[in-house]
Amino acid sequence: MDFNNKKNYLFNLGAVIIFFVILKLLMNGNVINRYYQGIIVFICINIIVAGSLNLTLGFLGQLALGHAGFMAVGAYSSALLSIYLRSLELPVIMHLGTALLFGGLISGIIGYLIGLPALRLRGDYLAIITLGFGEIIRVVINNLKFTGGAQGLSGIPKIANFTNAYWIAVVVLAFLYALIRSRHGRAIISIREDEIAAEAVGIDTVKYKALGFTISAFFAGIGGGLFAHYMAYLDPSIFNFMKSVEIVVIVVLGGMGSLTGTILASAVLTSLPELLRNFSEYRLLIYSFVLVVMMIFRPQGIFGTAEFSLKNLMSSPKGFMKKMKRDASGDDLNGGGK
Repeated sequence: MDFNNKKNYLFNLGAVIIFFVILKLLMNGNVINRYYQGIIVFICINIIVAGSLNLTLGFLGQLALGHAGFMAVGAYSSALLSIYLRSLELPVIMHLGTALLFGGLISGIIGYLIGLPALRLRGDYLAIITLGFGEIIRVVINNLKFTGGAQGLSGIPKIANFTNAYWIAVVVLAFLYALIRSRHGRAIISIREDEIAAEAVGIDTVKYKALGFTISAFFAGIGGGLFAHYMAYLDPSIFNFMKSVEIVVIVVLGGMGSLTGTILASAVLTSLPELLRNFSEYRLLIYSFVLVVMMIFRPQGIFGTAEFSLKNLMSSPKGFMKKMKRDASGDDLNGGGK
């Protein structure tokens, strides 16, 4: 790692810490009330889940439509373990961490078992299989007694809050960023750009597809577990097909292949329906209209495959904006970039 990269990472870490402190002070001063605090927590959860899907959809280039299924597996797995752990009276950090890791591991294992055969297929076939998986998971949960069935699962310890949601989102994004810039990440991106060429140079495409899909499922499970411990109640109907579509829309709007785009799109699409609540009769119409306009005039998403950098923006605003515009405009809907 060279000196400039170290400076960039330290600058970004400082910005993340400062942003957290500002939000925390505003919350403690009741400038941001409990209602808006809840929206911010949901933004953090959506950043985790949409960021994980971006690994499959944006960087790997595989269309998956059942991400809510992995979120459901993680939510119920972590919640059931958490209910058991409550009697052990563990510290909150250990309790939540153990439950989230368990939910993520179960989701990752199921993701691997589903992805290994499914990812041998391409395009629409993979989308149909993942869509079917998401619906199967919901129906299974709906008919199991130990998950609460259609009545839902209650009694989940409410131990998730803004602080742990924020820092878990930061850690997940940092991991995904590091992965994409590693040797394995470059292999994953090469599959997105040209799978046949990747195979020709010796890349094991099935292995890297399974790797990307498993990691994606793991973090979706983490996001689901965080959701369960914030809501303290789970209903199977939450994790329906429309939830998967919502996550896909966040990825597409932010830019397939842009983690910073996912952050911005998660913030916009999570808060927009709540901000339009006073216009309840027209809320869905306005929300849909914004998405349609965006897809017409900016089909590659807000950032395309480009990443926002605060340090580069401050050091050279014109140069940075030109680079962002060039990177973003060179993308297509398949996530390819020039």
